[in-house]
Amino acid sequence: MSSNTDIADVVAKTVAPDQSGAAARSGRVAAVLSAFGSASFLGLAPFLIFAIVFLILPTFGLVVQAFFDNAGKFTFQNFVDLTQPTIVDAYMISIKVSAASAALGALFGLLLALAVGRGGLPSWIRSTVMTFSGVASNFAGIPLAFAFLATLGRLGLVTIFLRTYLDFDIYRAGFNILSFSGLTITYLYFQIPLMVLIVMPAIDGLRHEWREAAETLGATTWQYWRHIGLPVLWPSILGTLALLFANSFGAIATAYGLTGSSLNIVPILLYAQIRGDVLHNANLGAALALGMIVITGLANIVYLVLRARAERWMR
Repeated sequence: MSSNTDIADVVAKTVAPDQSGAAARSGRVAAVLSAFGSASFLGLAPFLIFAIVFLILPTFGLVVQAFFDNAGKFTFQNFVDLTQPTIVDAYMISIKVSAASAALGALFGLLLALAVGRGGLPSWIRSTVMTFSGVASNFAGIPLAFAFLATLGRLGLVTIFLRTYLDFDIYRAGFNILSFSGLTITYLYFQIPLMVLIVMPAIDGLRHEWREAAETLGATTWQYWRHIGLPVLWPSILGTLALLFANSFGAIATAYGLTGSSLNIVPILLYAQIRGDVLHNANLGAALALGMIVITGLANIVYLVLRARAERWMR
């Protein structure tokens, strides 16, 4: 019995320091993790402050302002005024421009992404296209409007070249950079690269085993894309289409810099209302903004839902 007791004492004395040491080490690890978590939160704080000050609070202010008149009384009149023909036309033109630029941007962007990602081109072409897409997708506003005026305006480089050397005047043929078609073409400059950036991971997610299995079973290239490739990419394509729609629907700097007030779209009308150029009714402008928020919010929700569905194939 005494020998067993001595062994137990020795084991207890040996294990106890190890347990206390493990507890000390766990405490130090917890302290380090706590400090790291605090540092991470401090790094995130500027973004949170920026989002609250420039996104959440202004949006909340617009929502509240939309339900009051100039005298500060609660009313729904601002939303009734949205049924005015001018405002309805502005929403319709904005939706048409956004839908057209989103559809064309998705189509040409998908073709470009497939050519770069699955076309067997040299690797440097893909890196060049992806780099350019990252830059071009953020190139908008006054610089983009000036670039297209200098290119396709009445005295633009391409316009003069076609008129001088090919005896073809695009303006006599009906084109106008300040019109619906001109704004749509201008939007494509950043819509196509954005489509490439978003859909490329989905294209990379197409497994080579699927193509090999289809070829083994005798499927042609068209049959593979019809029955396997496009169905897998379809949620990503539809989700990106919704995102492109929201991206163009809320754009104002490019449209205002390109067309001024000659094209009646919602962002330009909203800018005029808040600035007081038309009806001097900032509350109506808030209602216009709330309508834009609802439309773009629904488009983004569609994108997030379809993106979550598409990610199942990329796991």
